[in-house]
Amino acid sequence: MIVAGVGCRKGAQAADIAAAIAAALAGAGLATTALALIATSARKGDEPGIAAAASAIGVPLVVVPQRDLEAAGARTATKSTRVIAVAGVPSVAEAAALAAAGPGARLIARRAAVGPATCALADTGAAP
Repeated sequence: MIVAGVGCRKGAQAADIAAAIAAALAGAGLATTALALIATSARKGDEPGIAAAASAIGVPLVVVPQRDLEAAGARTATKSTRVIAVAGVPSVAEAAALAAAGPGARLIARRAAVGPATCALADTGAAP
């Protein structure tokens, strides 16, 4: 099962989020239909652009609690000191993808940045 983790600047539009997701999927050689859900941090859970992108793609949006995001942060590939200072994790997109995909998940696409949005992909290894 493929999970897209999303991070963004405040006010990012659905098109920005969708573009970041599309870039991550394309980079991993995957179609949008491979995506099972979109995950983001609790801090970004009320961003309308993320919810609208999930709705347009037709997958559920999961809001990851801060403690789960931090626990998954140790498994991220990207390390941003700015993001650590602001969000408490090295990469919101990577940590959200890994946290939502579960403890055995592996990162299959590092954070892809498109404008004000980022997306990373994790695979649970389980069938959808």
